[in-house]
Amino acid sequence: MSVRVRYAPSPTGNQHIGGVRTALINYLFAKSQGGQFILRLEDTDRARYAPEYVQNLYDTFKWLGFYWDEGPDVGGPSAPYVQSERFDLYKKYAEDLVRMDKAYYCFCDSERIEKLRQAQIAEKKDEIGYDRHCRNLSAEERARKLAEGKGYVIRLKIPLDGVTRFRDHLLGEIEWKNEDISPDPILLKSDGFPTYHLANVIDDHLMGITHVMRAQEWIPSAPLHKIMYDAFGWDMPELCHLPMVLGQDGHKLSKRHGATAVNEFRKAGYLPEALINYIALLGCSYEDGRDIYSLDELVSLFKLEKLNKSPAVFDYQKLEWFNGQYIRQMSDAQLASLLRSYLVDAGLRPQNDPRSDNMELAAMPLVKERLKFLCDAPSIMAYLYKRLEMPAIETYIPKKADAATAAALLGECATLLEQYGLEDIPSIEDRFRARAVEMGKKLGDLLMPLRVAITYTKVSPPLFESMKILGLDESLGRIDAAIRHLKGA
Repeated sequence: MSVRVRYAPSPTGNQHIGGVRTALINYLFAKSQGGQFILRLEDTDRARYAPEYVQNLYDTFKWLGFYWDEGPDVGGPSAPYVQSERFDLYKKYAEDLVRMDKAYYCFCDSERIEKLRQAQIAEKKDEIGYDRHCRNLSAEERARKLAEGKGYVIRLKIPLDGVTRFRDHLLGEIEWKNEDISPDPILLKSDGFPTYHLANVIDDHLMGITHVMRAQEWIPSAPLHKIMYDAFGWDMPELCHLPMVLGQDGHKLSKRHGATAVNEFRKAGYLPEALINYIALLGCSYEDGRDIYSLDELVSLFKLEKLNKSPAVFDYQKLEWFNGQYIRQMSDAQLASLLRSYLVDAGLRPQNDPRSDNMELAAMPLVKERLKFLCDAPSIMAYLYKRLEMPAIETYIPKKADAATAAALLGECATLLEQYGLEDIPSIEDRFRARAVEMGKKLGDLLMPLRVAITYTKVSPPLFESMKILGLDESLGRIDAAIRHLKGA
C-alpha cells in the first residue's frame, strides 16, 4: 500500500504553529515511507474565507522549505483539490446515502430548529440537538414536500443504540456510545454546501488517503466519520490523533502565549530551519542526546512509534536557542544576505550598495555570536553605518573615576591608535594591554570609554575588529567627538 496523507486547512486565517506542525508530521511520515503528501483546501466556510489566506498558505510553506506533491497550485491525479470545486461530488454521494437509507431529507426550517433549541435550554436538557423529527417521515409525506419544492437539508442517520469503535494509532481502540454522538448531523446544507464531515470523508476516500494525522481536538468527529465510512461500505483511513501543543501555563497554545502565526515568527527574524527543527520535536522523539536535525535527517528518522501521547509544551526560549544555533551554523555570506532586508528596512543602508555589502560581510564574524534573531541586526550593527546619539556622560566613566579621567583615557587610546594603526589586531591589543599596565589601570578601565566612543554602548561586538571595519580615521573621529562630549564642548 502506497502511503498517502493530506494537510487540509481551512483558509480562514493565517497559518499558525499548530497547523504547520500537523502538516510537518504528515510530510515526514509520507516521505519516510516513500509516499505522497497532499494539500487540500477545505474552503466551504465562505463567510470567513479570504484569498489572502490562501496566498499566506503558499508563501508560508515555500518559506519553510517543504511542500506538497499534489495540491491546488501543483495539480495531481485527484484534482480538483479545492472543496468548493467539488460540490457536485458531495451532492451525488449525499443522495446515495439517502437512497441507501443511511441518510434522510430534513425539511425543518430554521425557525423550528431555533424554537427546539430554546425549549431544550428552558428544560435544561443535558444535550442540545436535533430531535430527529424528519427521520421517520413516510415516503408519501417526503415525496409531497419535495414536490412542493420545500427546502431541505440531508442528515446522516446515527444508529440509535450500540457503540461505534475505531482504532487510533497512538491511543489504541476507542469506543463511543452512539447516543453520545451529535444526533443526525447535517451532511448537505439547503444551499448545496457540504458540511465539513461529508466533504472530509468523501475527499479522503476519493483521494486515496491512507492515514489521517490531525490534532486530538478532532477525536469527537472520528465516530461520526466511522459511521459514514461504514454506511458507504468503505475502509476508514488509519487514524493518528496528534498530542496538543500547550503553552507553559498548561493551556492550549494561543496568542496570549506569544506569536503563533508563522508570518509573525518570520518577521521576528526566525530561520525556517530552526522553526521546522523545533516543531518536529514537539511531541516526538528521535535520538537521545541530540537536538539539531536537518529536514532530510528528520525524514530518515521519523516513525509513528516515536510520537508521544502526552501534550507538548511550546517553549519560546528553547525555540530562541534553536534559532541562535542555526544562525551560527550559517556562512558569513548567507547570513549577510539574509540580514540585508532588515538593515534596508531600518534605513541603515540602500537596497543596492556594494560598499555596504562588503562591510557587512566583514562584520559577520563580529555579530554572528550575538544574534538571537535576524531582526536583532539593525540594533547591533547600527554603529557601523553612522554615528549615533551620544550616550550619557556617565556611560563612559569607569568605576571610581570621573569625566576628566575618561577623557584622558580616550586620549591615550587615540595616541596608541595613531602610532600603531589597526592592521595587526593582536599586536594593537598587546599595545593597549601593556599601556594599561604602565598606567596602573585595568585593561577593562582603559577600553571602557573607548568601547562607548566607538559603539555607543558598554556591550558590543569585538572592539578592535569593529574599529578596523570603521577605519582608523572614523575611529579617531569618534574618539575626538567623545572627548569633546566629556569636556562639555
